[in-house]
Amino acid sequence: MDIQVCAVKGPLGTCWQVRLGKHQVSFRNEDEARQFVATLQVRVQAPHTLPGERRLAG
Repeated sequence: MDIQVCAVKGPLGTCWQVRLGKHQVSFRNEDEARQFVATLQVRVQAPHTLPGERRLAG
């Protein structure tokens, strides 16, 4: 997954955007944007069970 963090200048000043392909999420500051990316990466890398699959007890 291509994830980018960049500063964007707008009429109200600079905000930070996280770009996920065609999707963009704006944040008030860089720390909030990078925290979002860190949380997203943990969730994407977490094990997932597809519908109909049973997770083995381990």
